[in-house]
Amino acid sequence: MPLSAAVDDYLKSIYHHTEWQNERITPSQLAAELGLAPSSVTEMVHKLASQGLVSHRRYGPISLTDEGQRRAASIVRRHRLIETWLVREYGYTWDEVHDEAEVLEHALSDRLLDRIDEGLGHPRFDPHGDAIPDADGMTERVPFVQLRQATPGHIGHILRVDDRDPGLLRDLDQLGIDVGRRAQVSDATTLRFDNRSVSLPPEAADAVWLSA
Repeated sequence: MPLSAAVDDYLKSIYHHTEWQNERITPSQLAAELGLAPSSVTEMVHKLASQGLVSHRRYGPISLTDEGQRRAASIVRRHRLIETWLVREYGYTWDEVHDEAEVLEHALSDRLLDRIDEGLGHPRFDPHGDAIPDADGMTERVPFVQLRQATPGHIGHILRVDDRDPGLLRDLDQLGIDVGRRAQVSDATTLRFDNRSVSLPPEAADAVWLSA
């Protein structure tokens, strides 16, 4: 993998970690997220810090600098616009787009990306409910709660479904779970909508977010 692409993947992972919770990512968590040896991650984090892209103290968590945040938001914007484009224009399902976007995000020119954004009507969210940063790196988000932390009886719209497990996405799709659907929480793995109760796979408790 070219160094620039590897840098982008590190920055994306750090960015993702704090989108839906407030704790900063640790080197060990980053290594697990990227599927790399901790020693490799430590070496790269030092390089990112020397380039002014991350802030990190030994044994402490990692955070993005202002410059790192801008670069991370830019590549996240690319990734999520491409996912949205593939779903809307080419009939991909939400469990198929992640790997395609991983490749295309490093290949498309800024000009083509701007055309895609314009053609899609400047979407604010991708197919999984993740916010698409605008050209300035800004995003919009409403208050949210993870399904596992939602109290029984809570009613809200499904805001986001984690896209890391394609199999779980397929299972949830078959159960009628999609972004924007209004549902009532029975427990951490049961939602009620359309006058019926739906039992979800156990993994869904940590993969589904609703409006708070």
